[in-house]
Amino acid sequence: MMTSDADPRVLAAAARLRIAVPSVADRVAAELRLQLADGVLLPGTRLTESTIAADLGVSRNTVREAFAELAAERLVVRHPNRGVFVASLGAGDIHDVYTVRRAIEAAALRGGGSPEGVAAVRAAVEEGKAAAADDDDEALGTANQHFHRAIVALAGSRRLDTIMAQVLAEMRLFFHQATVDAHFYRGYLSDNEQICAALEAGDPGRAADLLLAYLDRSEQEQRAVHGG
Repeated sequence: MMTSDADPRVLAAAARLRIAVPSVADRVAAELRLQLADGVLLPGTRLTESTIAADLGVSRNTVREAFAELAAERLVVRHPNRGVFVASLGAGDIHDVYTVRRAIEAAALRGGGSPEGVAAVRAAVEEGKAAAADDDDEALGTANQHFHRAIVALAGSRRLDTIMAQVLAEMRLFFHQATVDAHFYRGYLSDNEQICAALEAGDPGRAADLLLAYLDRSEQEQRAVHGG
């Protein structure tokens, strides 16, 4: 136990360490968010503590803690006597999620990012093109998620990356219903290419403007799908 006269620099370092090193439950929650964002876990899927604990090599109590974290983010719901299920989000959540996306993604693009960050955006664009060529709509959806994740990563902020992980997980829950239209994601391939090209050309402002127009259209399409 530290005394009251402990070196303030030591206390500050300890606080930073607690923030920087996530708990095991946090890492399990992060893995489940990734699976949601990648479309592995679909709306309505029942999640069992024992299966996830075995798959990830953690205790059931740790999985229970991760479920509580995801429930607070409204990514999963707990039904008494039935278990924990992947959430099915409604039309009322759409505008809120897109408001967050406009703020985070546009700001990240306007910052420009490092050459490595821009290369990651390009890689996601090419991933989408390859999925389209293979006529793989599931892979196309995942590539689109990777594109937006790479955009936010341009900012170089772990906190923003964490926020975006939650947003992408929510978006995939919305998009799952939209993918009844097999060509849903294909309509965004040209947008992704134009945004990436503007970024590569050293015009992050134009890239951000293109993204905002993209998100406006995407929100309208989501509202149409979900009856919002």
